[in-house]
Amino acid sequence: MESSARRTGRPARNAARVSGMGETIFAEMSALAVRTGSVNLGQGFPDTDGPASLLDAAGAALRGGANQYAPGVGVPALRQAIARHQQRHYGIDLDPDREVVVTTGCTEAIAGALLGLVDPGDEVVVLEPYYDSYTAMIDFAGGVRRPVTLRAPDFRLDPAELEAAVGPRTKLILLNTPHNPTGRVLDADELAAVARMAQQHDLLVVTDEVYEHLTFDDHRHVPIATLPGMAGRTLTLSSAGKSWSVTGWKVGWATGPADLVAAVMAAKQWLTFTSGAPLQPAVAHALDHEDGFPRRLAAELRERRDELVAGLEAAGLTTYPPEGTYFATTDVSALGWSSGSDFCRALPERAGVVAIPSEVFYDDPDAPGAGRHLVRWAFCKRPEVIAEAVARLGRADLHA
Repeated sequence: MESSARRTGRPARNAARVSGMGETIFAEMSALAVRTGSVNLGQGFPDTDGPASLLDAAGAALRGGANQYAPGVGVPALRQAIARHQQRHYGIDLDPDREVVVTTGCTEAIAGALLGLVDPGDEVVVLEPYYDSYTAMIDFAGGVRRPVTLRAPDFRLDPAELEAAVGPRTKLILLNTPHNPTGRVLDADELAAVARMAQQHDLLVVTDEVYEHLTFDDHRHVPIATLPGMAGRTLTLSSAGKSWSVTGWKVGWATGPADLVAAVMAAKQWLTFTSGAPLQPAVAHALDHEDGFPRRLAAELRERRDELVAGLEAAGLTTYPPEGTYFATTDVSALGWSSGSDFCRALPERAGVVAIPSEVFYDDPDAPGAGRHLVRWAFCKRPEVIAEAVARLGRADLHA
């Protein structure tokens, strides 16, 4: 169809940087779930709230007058709690006044990091499949994406492919572990390969660790900032949303060397400047006093993972159990589907369940070992919701 700009001779009203973006896959599939009355295993948010003391602390802050602008860098109590969290869990020492900035969720931390550190033409090495905001913000910054694909069945990072992706214009490596959507927790050898490349080529590392506490079995998250030589070149991003089940609060943070944190703040001040004033002291309370909640949540998620994986396999789907996060991945090619997107768009009518096609998280989903036939399923739901989804899948004919 001919564009309205071409018909009228007037320039398009939208900026070129957003012209091809459209609606996110999460919005599309969640709307499809509502329209069809399906069980939504698409968007990754829990359907139960975090600890009562966290909610009570937010209520007390609301009633206590913490309802005006917070400092742009974040309230001191939260910055101090974040610093204590990093020291307590990982032995990372931070100056809360210079090496911590509070953001509107990890999404703004990602935006601030990329806008604050990447110039037009800079190359960013990113693990693929990737969280979709990475690509949008690299584009917004004018950067050039260099994907390194994690391939089924084990989704390991290949050091040779990482090395091949690094060139003379590479500015940083954008890491994500525990990894969304594959559920991979990078191990010591993989982290060492990233650290080696960063130091050999004098690169920065920006690492998204929002699922840091949600790992399963014997897998443990190790921040790359703790590796020798990496503290001075690593910007670590995280948030309260996943580990304390308050995804709608959108309270995140960036930590690391003062100059990298300042770069995030330089961009952030023109995005939201500040947000969540009464939520910030509540998150500080959770970091200091609700350390046990993420551990209990991880144990519950492991049980739900196992139930969902068993149900998916019983329904005929090749499944790759995750080592962390909220998500399990399946391959639908054995059922005759040409793509994960076709499967996911048919699934609500077939089974009354919604999932997310992983192919949208790849530059080229048809590349060897890429994700044309992969589908992501969220298991961060109540046990009865997982059971209902599994029952529906078991009754349905999932063949193409």
